[in-house]
Amino acid sequence: MILDTDMKAQLAQYLELMVDDILLKVSAGSDTVSKDMVALVDELAAMSSKIKVEKTELERTPSFSVNRIDENTGITFAGVPLGHEFTSLVLALLQVSGRAPKVDQEVIDQIQNLEGTYHFDSYISLSCQNCPEVVQALNVMSVLNPNVTHTMIDGAAFKEEVESKNIMAVPTVYLNGEEFGGGRMTVEEILAKLGSGIDASELENKDPFDVLVVGGGPGGASAAIYAARKGIRTGIVAERFGGQILDTATIENFISVNRTEGPKLAASLEEHVKDYDIDVMNLQRATRLEKKDYVELELENGAVLKSKSVILATGARWRKVGIPGEDEFRNKGVAYCPHCDGPLFAGKRVAVIGGGNSGVEAAIDLAGLVEEVTVLEYASELKADSVLQERLENLPNVTVVKNAQTTEITGSDSVNGITYLDRSTDTEQHIELEGVFVQIGLVPNTDWLGDTIERNKFGEIVIDSTGATNVPGVFAAGDCTDAAFKQIIISMGGGATASLSAFDHLIRNANEFEKVKA
Repeated sequence: MILDTDMKAQLAQYLELMVDDILLKVSAGSDTVSKDMVALVDELAAMSSKIKVEKTELERTPSFSVNRIDENTGITFAGVPLGHEFTSLVLALLQVSGRAPKVDQEVIDQIQNLEGTYHFDSYISLSCQNCPEVVQALNVMSVLNPNVTHTMIDGAAFKEEVESKNIMAVPTVYLNGEEFGGGRMTVEEILAKLGSGIDASELENKDPFDVLVVGGGPGGASAAIYAARKGIRTGIVAERFGGQILDTATIENFISVNRTEGPKLAASLEEHVKDYDIDVMNLQRATRLEKKDYVELELENGAVLKSKSVILATGARWRKVGIPGEDEFRNKGVAYCPHCDGPLFAGKRVAVIGGGNSGVEAAIDLAGLVEEVTVLEYASELKADSVLQERLENLPNVTVVKNAQTTEITGSDSVNGITYLDRSTDTEQHIELEGVFVQIGLVPNTDWLGDTIERNKFGEIVIDSTGATNVPGVFAAGDCTDAAFKQIIISMGGGATASLSAFDHLIRNANEFEKVKA
């Protein structure tokens, strides 16, 4: 039995929502993965009379396709879609049966208007929390447009194929045999890469906002909701809605929620925002901020938005080491997400740069997958919590090197080693390995602000207790600020504070804005 009792009970409820019959075409061999896949397919068919099964030969074995009766839909799962991909499987069953995808009509129109032939292959890991969004987006495109097909490929089940293409990060997407993109991508982002995104002209002529939030993470979502609840004209500009939490595997300190995952929380944030009259402008990068009569925000596509007040909640990103080889071998052995990419390094040797909580947690996770882990810490002692250090010390395949200043990541087609300076002896050392995970903290997404907004030496926006910056009408919240701690719940609180302060600013300056309008 592949599905446990709880999964079966949950699945049974979803299968009742199926509309029409579907056909699963199964290509299986005698290997273990094939046997597990056939067992899964048989369990699905036993649970619903609307699911038919047929043996066939597909491009990859083991794999199975999900089709309408007498019509190939273009969705194939190569491997056993359990783990994080179980939801992708359930949605595919429902959508192919005729259940409408939960996608905005504007997006549906863009998908259906695509011309040409698009065959996508997505290489994933079942432990990757970022992969399902890519898989589900491509599946939706396959359901809505007969010219689009998609195959999800479990890298663990097709190791030779993954290694032949030198794929060392997931998700990695190929389009018509050529590498298309990597990392988390929404359906809107995929469409934008295909040249079917929002045009600048659609944004240029919007009326001025009362509050314009820059950033769609926890702080930005909180700020927008608090503003919208005041009944004022509110907008969000987000490079990717959800922000940094999209790359967070497990969240256990969000009060009132014992445990959740970053992507799940991001989806909840987006749903909550959509409950209000908020103009969400996703996949838009801000490039300039200027205070005139209104605060003006220029976007990368050239559009300029105007608002009476602005809240900056742009968050932070992984900090790079800044050494030779880091950029050259990114996704070719250099990685930043151990949860997503760790399974691709099974049986290999890897290094983790950074001895803080994130670095030690990464080393602990990787130790169960890889042959050997070396933790490189610049300081003379690890900075991680003592409980994590104790767990690390008990792992037989982990080595900790302190006083290590990494100087270069080496390789040819992919990573083959790392060089560091032993600061205690002033000697250069080299370790042969196949992967490097960088875990040295975060850097705020504030470079684009230039000298407009006061920032400290770390690039963080300087704010007061109300979230106000040095520019009247501009407020900030979350990880992009000099707030003492960087936590989801603190960002949300900061967003609420900034939004209430922006509303107070609007009330106190109502006469000035009336003059501008006149």
